[in-house]
Formats: sequence, structure tokens, C-alpha cells
Amino acid sequence: MLPNRSDFPTNFTFGAATAAYQIEGSAFGNAGPSHWDSFAATPGNIADNSGGARACDHYHLWETDLDLVRDAGFDAYRFSTNWARVMPDGRKLNPQGLDFYDRLVDGMLQRGLQPFLTLYHWDLPAALADQGGWRNRDIAAWFADYAKTVQARLGDRLASTATLNEPWCIAWLSHFLGHHAPGMRDIRAAARAMHHVLLAHGQGVQVLRSEGARNLGIVLNFETSHPADDSLAAQQSADRQDAIYNQWFIRAIVGQGYPEAALDGLQPYLPSGWQDDMDLIAAPLDWLGVNYYTRNLHGHSPGLWPNDRPGTGPLPKTQMGWEIRPEGLTEFLLRLSRDHAGDLPILVTENGMALAPAKDIRDDADRVVFIGDHLRAAKAAMDQGVNLQGYFYWSLLDNYEWAHGYGPRFGLVHVDYDTLARTPKASWHAFRDMLG
Repeated sequence: MLPNRSDFPTNFTFGAATAAYQIEGSAFGNAGPSHWDSFAATPGNIADNSGGARACDHYHLWETDLDLVRDAGFDAYRFSTNWARVMPDGRKLNPQGLDFYDRLVDGMLQRGLQPFLTLYHWDLPAALADQGGWRNRDIAAWFADYAKTVQARLGDRLASTATLNEPWCIAWLSHFLGHHAPGMRDIRAAARAMHHVLLAHGQGVQVLRSEGARNLGIVLNFETSHPADDSLAAQQSADRQDAIYNQWFIRAIVGQGYPEAALDGLQPYLPSGWQDDMDLIAAPLDWLGVNYYTRNLHGHSPGLWPNDRPGTGPLPKTQMGWEIRPEGLTEFLLRLSRDHAGDLPILVTENGMALAPAKDIRDDADRVVFIGDHLRAAKAAMDQGVNLQGYFYWSLLDNYEWAHGYGPRFGLVHVDYDTLARTPKASWHAFRDMLG
């Protein structure tokens, strides 16, 4: 079902991805509380009332998990450091936390895996959330200090470093829609977070460069926005969502400024003097990470901006209810190359499918089809000139899926959340057959 490895260039990187809070267990290793711990402890926020205190206990089982990455034939492992583990109060170092990541990176190298680090995958120390978190401009300096600390310890062995994962989720999903920590629904908070997350990226890149870091990037998520019907109002709604979701971050990062369709609603709430930060935000990068999962349809909703009525299309859905549309990956890779990134190297840093387990937990044939279709979609973009240099499947393990709890299963490897036993699925074996 999967393409042949020989269909891709010899230097093309295949990897698996995870995130610290979703797998490690935040209760271990003297980690401090993050805003996800407090969000999860608040009734009504998480589908199954769960949290990440134990998760997959990767903190203790990391050697087993890295063996699974190696044995599948992957070239690289994309992981994140938990800010609240490295600095429990957001500022003061926890040596035990850095020691863990030191062992983890060495473990990757011992197994022939390239370490691809993401510095921030949503685990903001609760102490910094108490000071306003992403609404507070000071977070850019806090993040730069954290980035400098991690670089000093791990940087000599990293293949790549991304500053942030999915700024749209950090800012909009969490401060305007309220679905993720800190769970706000406030346009002023959202506008500030939309800017400050990019300012933190810019300051992070600046300090990482000064510390000798190489191969720096950022990971953005993209979601196809189509009108729900043929009306002008639906087209305008889809265009606004495209500006907020798909254009805001990439345009700023490559020096093209914020899109007017998003500024129409957000500019009154942006911090004063935001224009003065745009040059720093547009610091040159070495690669761009692309996370792609689905498409949404958008209709007009009367009332307040952005007047959006979201919905899903008619195609088959994943366990998350996300429409499966592989051609959207081709479309985004072509669009990014044409309109924003040029010849900048691109990595598909996340692409995956949540699938409810069958009677045989190893049976995930639909996931194998999903992966094959998206790999072919990626290759189609490469055949049309996109400088795509890697593909990372999300995720290595079934894990804590944020506000959805432990229900959705994205993993190539099944995790029994009672015993923590790992069982490779058919999709893991398909990758092994392809990459071996």
C-alpha cells in the first residue's frame, strides 16, 4: 500500500513524531505544572476527564520507544522538550529535566536516529500562565531564555530545531475558540497571542543563531478552507478563515506582513507598536515545517467577526471527525512554494490519522491506506518542483490527544493505557517494509 522508498530521493528523511506532554508523564522527574495540567483538572475541558500526569510513561520507557522508531527503519525522530520539565517555574532550571533529554538525544544517536527537536509543543509552565502567558509580551524573552538553555545542553547533537509547533493552536484555538489551554474566548487575548507567539519565535531564532544553532525552522499547521456553498458570504467566510489559519503566520515569517482579511478583525486588539516587531519575526529560516490533516467548509454566521459557520465535507472521516483529503497536502505544498517559501526546504512534520482500534488492535488497514495516499500526494508536489525534504508521521504512539483525552488513536504503535504495553500495528509494519 505504501510507495517504495526508492520513489523518493536518497537524502529524503522519513521520521515519526511525538510531543512531550502527550507521552512523557508530567508527574515524573520534578517537572513543574503546565497550563495543560490545570486545564485538564478543570471539569468539562477534557472529553474523558483525563490528564497527562502519566500519559504513556515515555519518561521511563523511552528506550523501548526509541527501539520502535529504529526498528521501523525511520531516519529521524521528532520530539519536543517540555518547558515545564526543563524550567518548572518557567525560569529556574531543573537539572533532572535536562538530564532526561540528554539521555534521550544520546539514545537517538546510539540508534542511528537524527534528533529533530521542537522547543515548544504547548506545555507552558503554569507560573508563566499566571503572568499572562502568551498575552504578555515578556513571554518572548522568557522563551528566548528557555531556548538558549536547551541549546546549550543539547545543541551539539541536534539535527534540527524548531522553535514552536502550530502557532495557530497556541494562539487562536486556545485564546479565541477556547478549546485548548488556557481555554479563553477573548478576541483581545487572541490578537495578542497571535502576535506574541511570532515575536517569541523571532527572539528565539535570534538567540539560537547567536548560540551557534543550525538548521532552524518553525512548524505551522495548514487546513484547507473551502466555502460551504456558492454564496458570496460563504466565500468571504472561507477567505477570512484562510487568512487567520493559513496566512497569518507564514506571511509574517517570510516578511510579507499580516493578511488584510485577518487584520480587519484583529488590528484593533493587537499590541501597540506591533509593526516594529515584524523585521525580527521575519528572521531567515533554514526550513519550514508543514502539518497537514484535513479540510473544513465555512459558511456565513450572522453577528460578530469573523462570522464563521464551520462544517465538514462529504468525504470519509477519521476518528476525530476530520475529513480525509490527501490532495490538500499537494495543494498546500505547491501554494507554499509558489507564494511564500520559494525554494526554502520544506518538511511535512505531521500528517496522520486517528482510527478507533479494531477487534485485533494490530489491524489498522485504513491508516495504511491514509499514509500511502498522503505520501503519494507529497511526491506529486515534489514532482512539480516543491523542495520537500522529509515526511514525519504523527504519531509514533497512541497518546494523550489533548482535549479529546485518550480516545483518539493516532499511533503506529498501540498503547494499552492500563499496562502501558506497546504493540506495533500494521501501519508500523508497512513502514518497516517500505523503509527496511
